[in-house]
Amino acid sequence: MLQATPLTDSWILRHEGGELPAVVPGCVHTDLLAAGVIPDPFLGRNETEVAWVGRRDWTYERELPPGDGHFGDEQTDLVFDGLDTVAEILLDGQLLGRTRNMHRSYRFDVTGLSGRLAVRFLSAYAEAEAVRGTLGERPAAYAEPYQYVRKMACSFGWDWGPTLVTAGIWRPVRLERWSTARLARVRPLVTVEEGVGRVELAVEVERARVEAPLTLEATVDGQRVRASVDGSEGIVRLEVPSPRLWWPRGYGEQPLYEVELTLLHEDRPLDVWRRRVGFRTVELDRSADEHGTGFTLVLNGERLFARGVNWIPDDVFPSRVTRERYRQRLGQAAGAGVDLVRVWGGGIYESEDFYDACDELGLLVWQDFPFACAAYPEEQPLRGEVEAEARENVVRLMPHPSLVLWNGNNENLWGFRDWGWEARLAGDSWGEGYYLGVLPRVVAELDPTRPYTAGSPWSGSWERHPNDPAHGTHHSWEVWNRLDYAEYRAEVPRFVAEFGWQAPPAYATLARALAGEELAADSPGMLHHQKADDGNGKLERGLARHFRVPEGDFDRWHYLTQVNQARAVAAGIEHWRSHWPVCAGTVLWQLNDCWPVTSWAAVDGDGREKPLYHELRRVYADRLLTVRERAVAVVNQAGEVWSGAVRLRRMSVEGVVIAETEVEFATGRRAVTRIDVPKELEPVGPKEFLVVDSDGLRALYFPSPDREIPYPRPEFDVSVAPGSVTVTARTLVRDLLLQADRLQPEARADRGLVTLLPGERVTIGVSGWETPDADAARSALHCMETAS
Repeated sequence: MLQATPLTDSWILRHEGGELPAVVPGCVHTDLLAAGVIPDPFLGRNETEVAWVGRRDWTYERELPPGDGHFGDEQTDLVFDGLDTVAEILLDGQLLGRTRNMHRSYRFDVTGLSGRLAVRFLSAYAEAEAVRGTLGERPAAYAEPYQYVRKMACSFGWDWGPTLVTAGIWRPVRLERWSTARLARVRPLVTVEEGVGRVELAVEVERARVEAPLTLEATVDGQRVRASVDGSEGIVRLEVPSPRLWWPRGYGEQPLYEVELTLLHEDRPLDVWRRRVGFRTVELDRSADEHGTGFTLVLNGERLFARGVNWIPDDVFPSRVTRERYRQRLGQAAGAGVDLVRVWGGGIYESEDFYDACDELGLLVWQDFPFACAAYPEEQPLRGEVEAEARENVVRLMPHPSLVLWNGNNENLWGFRDWGWEARLAGDSWGEGYYLGVLPRVVAELDPTRPYTAGSPWSGSWERHPNDPAHGTHHSWEVWNRLDYAEYRAEVPRFVAEFGWQAPPAYATLARALAGEELAADSPGMLHHQKADDGNGKLERGLARHFRVPEGDFDRWHYLTQVNQARAVAAGIEHWRSHWPVCAGTVLWQLNDCWPVTSWAAVDGDGREKPLYHELRRVYADRLLTVRERAVAVVNQAGEVWSGAVRLRRMSVEGVVIAETEVEFATGRRAVTRIDVPKELEPVGPKEFLVVDSDGLRALYFPSPDREIPYPRPEFDVSVAPGSVTVTARTLVRDLLLQADRLQPEARADRGLVTLLPGERVTIGVSGWETPDADAARSALHCMETAS
């Protein structure tokens, strides 16, 4: 039986003629940090002080133990699940092999060998610059040479991330000892048709003894099937009668079935492969209609409005992301009502832990191939690496029912058309052959059960603009970059795959990352932790359209920018959800951060939830009320009819009800109903607003920007109890927010922005606060004021 021995201990890192203890999996930066050689690059402006690390070559070493010799016909392989990135692997000075791709695994025959194992990493900069020198310059969104090496692109920095170019053994390494044969590749095709689940396992084996007869035995749900191996290949087919279907969260349960495949020689097990699968169908409806070309996911025959978020690597050092951390972060996504996570193309193919969590939580996965915001050369050595990595990762991820879509790239087709690339390239290759050739061919050959799209955004044809909102996927960035968020309502894209608005992280996150700094919007540390081009300028202009921008009051600025982020995102999602089924999904940029930074994230780099996160819980709920001027949209994504009455109240900011009425409605499952607002209920001027209530849900409409609204001085009472803060309003209190991390860094509130009418109260759950105190709670509460 194949035996795997982890090689995760006893590694050292060569440094300055000496050696440092090394952690594997890990990277050079984390080892240098643990040894005290470098400061924490996440703190202050330390990032710039460690830039030299990415320019150096590094060597990891340990002893490779000899085999114990008790296997007949034994073969021993040295297996690396991931090397970052350009490396030479040597044993007692003899070259075993070279690598140049972070996204692949590697296997070396070390049968009968032992001695000093060394992994020498060359600087990714040196490799990228050498490839650029050979193949020629290609345009990109950033100056760093990330498109010339198959490595996590955002290691080289992004408009939300630091430039920390890593090297190291970033995924597990082990020795595998085996005899006769081993399972080299298992490709599972999981389908369900006419109530029967089918699992087809296409198997490739590697042999040590060519003539040995081999058998495959597979089991699932009590079914057991055997098949012979012909040469180096075999196929096992199993059927599961009436399987329970796997559904995305909110649509049903997520049953998973254990599949086990054993390779046998004369009934002696040689190797085993185990995975969990789920039975479900997935289609992508891209049919044309009177509105353009759709982009609607269909799971088990059910058409979905995808409530999505974009995912970036959760740490700029990915080896630090544990199974527990994946589960926590993805659990936060599920808790916000998210049902789709897009793994963005400037990152990585995530670990099995990520996809396992998505399988269990019912989170659909849209997987980008790792290409982002650049023209990528299609010549060697890159072309062969691209196909090899695609083949490996498509097969690796196929068991996961959560995976529903392969996407060729992020913004490269758009960049070619709109960002001046075409003229600069002058006929040079730029990646089109990957997105429209290599990658769809690989997916069609290996994973025909899932749809593929060439890029995001992509309109489906060069006959249309790649980012045409009426066709396919759309990235909505003009609003954040140049316009007010009200402009989200100017169009109805078929599928919004990126949009977002910035805000700083939680106060406690800033206090930790910028300890000792007097915080201001433009203080040195704040500016260093703002990576977007003109990011603070866009924040300020976005504020000025709605509020009086506070001068010299960081706390007020911090609160208002977080409010503005939540409102901006809500404006887009509410509008687009109200236009289902024309618009079939929104994917917020972004769920998470990889370090402490001002960004578009809903969860900051320390894992704290911004007000935006809690707003997502509201706008991504199955049932949503939204109001715009003269109409209320009753949005029902649930599987049952929603019927009842909406109560409409036209009110003054002093709390007087000017007019009110009730309107009955019945909204079908997965449907939207429009209710016209009677003329006499329409608010007039800055002193009035509209309140819409139904079944415990509320929508508000203020026709004027906050800077024009004469809010009364907010008055409210505060009481505390273990685990909660209760606020009772005596006046209108708009966008009340408890910043729990100001009470204690570990404290968390269970809700974000809430508006109270006079006499209303809200109880906010607070965890991690050891000494509840009403005065402290009041000091951590913020809301709109007349000066807003």
